[in-house]
Amino acid sequence: MSSLLSIEDLSVLIRRPGRDVAALSGVSLHVDAGEVVGLVGESGGGKSMVARAIVALLPDGARTGGAVRFDGADVLAMDRAALATHRGHGAALCFQNPRGALSPTRTVGRQLTDRLTTHQGMERDAAREAARQLFEAVGIRNPASRLDAYPHELSGGMAQRVMISLATGCAPGLLIADEPTTGLDVTLTREILRQFRHAADTDGRGVLLISHDLASIAPICDRVVVLYAGTVVESGPAATVLREPAHPYTRALLASVPDVSGRPARAIGGAMPLLSSPPAACPFAPRCAHATGRCTSERPAPTGDGWEFACFHPQTGPIVGGETAGRTGGEPGSVVMEIEDAHVVYGSRFGSGGHHALRGVSLQVRAGETVGVVGESGCGKSTLARLMLGLTAPTTGTVKLAGTEMRALRGRKLRRLRTKARLVFQDPVGSLSPRRTVADAIGEPLRALGVPAAERAARVAEVLARLGLDPAMLRRRPHELSGGQAQRVGIARALVGDPELIVFDEPTSALDVTVQAQILDVIAELAGDSTRGSVFISHDLATVRGFCDRVVVLYLGRIVEQGPVDEVFGNPLHPYTRALLSSAPSLDGGFTGPRVELAKDLDEADAATGCPLAARCPFATDECRAEPQHLTPYGATEAACWRVPQIPALIRERRFGLRS
Repeated sequence: MSSLLSIEDLSVLIRRPGRDVAALSGVSLHVDAGEVVGLVGESGGGKSMVARAIVALLPDGARTGGAVRFDGADVLAMDRAALATHRGHGAALCFQNPRGALSPTRTVGRQLTDRLTTHQGMERDAAREAARQLFEAVGIRNPASRLDAYPHELSGGMAQRVMISLATGCAPGLLIADEPTTGLDVTLTREILRQFRHAADTDGRGVLLISHDLASIAPICDRVVVLYAGTVVESGPAATVLREPAHPYTRALLASVPDVSGRPARAIGGAMPLLSSPPAACPFAPRCAHATGRCTSERPAPTGDGWEFACFHPQTGPIVGGETAGRTGGEPGSVVMEIEDAHVVYGSRFGSGGHHALRGVSLQVRAGETVGVVGESGCGKSTLARLMLGLTAPTTGTVKLAGTEMRALRGRKLRRLRTKARLVFQDPVGSLSPRRTVADAIGEPLRALGVPAAERAARVAEVLARLGLDPAMLRRRPHELSGGQAQRVGIARALVGDPELIVFDEPTSALDVTVQAQILDVIAELAGDSTRGSVFISHDLATVRGFCDRVVVLYLGRIVEQGPVDEVFGNPLHPYTRALLSSAPSLDGGFTGPRVELAKDLDEADAATGCPLAARCPFATDECRAEPQHLTPYGATEAACWRVPQIPALIRERRFGLRS
């Protein structure tokens, strides 16, 4: 039986003034109906170029070779009319950034009904009902009312569900998902990926899932294809490729993924080459510990049947991760950040209601320790970061930085105090001014403090060397930097003023796995500084476990559990913490305890009275719904749940929607 999609010896050469880029070189892969195929690799490896070739949306100046066959027809040879039918009905693309792909000026329902009326020929009323059914099919609650929502009114997970509805609305045979879960928390990631598995199993669609999040896609993929520098280096059944890979690059890629079980990441040295022509030798040879003279002079051909790898020296045996780093091991020093019973309420623009973002949060951060903050989207992590930096004032409660209450200061004194706390942003490129050079960006905090130019230049050069950046980079602008380089510049900017507290807000979520590992090595080295406190905000539980000393679990603005990271992750007490760990992706088996499945969506839970988790918790009672829960010590850990002593027995005796 022929495949739904068959890519045969595809090459893409992009002509640019002064240089050529060999984006793809001899790529071959196939996707069958009802099958989920993962396409993985570092940024720049050619994953998105494969997706663009499937729908014939290659850049201007691209020269192609080989064939992209969909249902037997070569997409690269289609005329305009055939392509119009193919795009949407034959193959549909789910983009990485749903809010960027959706029109901000039209409701999501209108965008979907327009597609249905244009491509399916439906009447407007029938299209609206079909749109409601599509929203319901992808798990959007209250779909009729959501049709009238604008993209900015939706959470990240809800916007991604809308994107899936748009892709599936024309009943395509093939769904292409390009990094569909980047930036989403663990529970949303699992739900979104389940939608793609459902599309394959129930609707018989083929799914090509492009991702750098290997742990997340591992459970849902039937096969995996590994790309490096525009070439396929390994492909085969997901269970084989992701657990017993043969190619050194696949093994290095997997070793660079931290695991919630505690296995840390190991960064790959070097960088992917930018090729101007198809490689004559193994493109991974300069970074490979097993390379020989043959590897640098001859390109290996794929070998195997069903499981193929292009390597002269295939490897066997377990994959070894890195050494644990980032734990200080010593006693923490003085308190650099203290928050006491802080509430933050964002008022409504129209004078009624408001959003209670933080509720009674108390937290200390000491010099020499790293505190992780985890939780789902919308739980208050970013508001907590703004509170620590003095960018948001507490509605009630106190916030002290370096022993000084921030709300008591104004003007110059407040600005000077704020320099003792610095933020590293989630979007490394977007956080840098496109008009400023790297030297200006890093030196800006010093200029604001009135540091003379000569001293400023010396301190910028010093911090640049500490972070392993080439001094020649000082003259570059953000668009000339890779994601990893831009994030190092962001860290340098935070570090140059010698702050007492650094807050890392999702610093690696926009980076691929190997760059993540490199940046985490840098952050771990900084976190080991006994003179400075660090706060690491993330939805990536594996990263938090890798080098944080303590962890705080937030839910709907409340701390529900906190304690030493190994205690909280190894023996979670609160049902919400257990549910987060149950959802965390893992290549090593992950959380080994009984798993908790929460009910309902985050935005449907009522946090105003009683336990905020009661609407979703399988252990909730009337007392939970009526009585507020407060943090109570249980050994080294504190948890805000009165049923903690009963939960082990409840897990053994009853099945409240648990997965063991």
